[in-house]
Amino acid sequence: MEKKNRLWFKAKRYGWGWTPCSWQGWAVLLIWVALFIFSVIKIDHEWLKNVLAIIILTVVLIYICYKKGEKPRWRWG
Repeated sequence: MEKKNRLWFKAKRYGWGWTPCSWQGWAVLLIWVALFIFSVIKIDHEWLKNVLAIIILTVVLIYICYKKGEKPRWRWG
């Protein structure tokens, strides 16, 4: 049997971006939130490392959304 390529993220109804539509998408989003919070409140207060970590986390999240979601485009509704 052929396995369907299921979407993890669907396109938002208005604007540009994605929302989770499967448990995998929700898991990715929850992991991103946990890592984001950890990088903001971690013990070393070197702001440059925190900013770089947040940028890297966000780029990885956008990449996963792009690969596992609908193709992004601006939607007016």
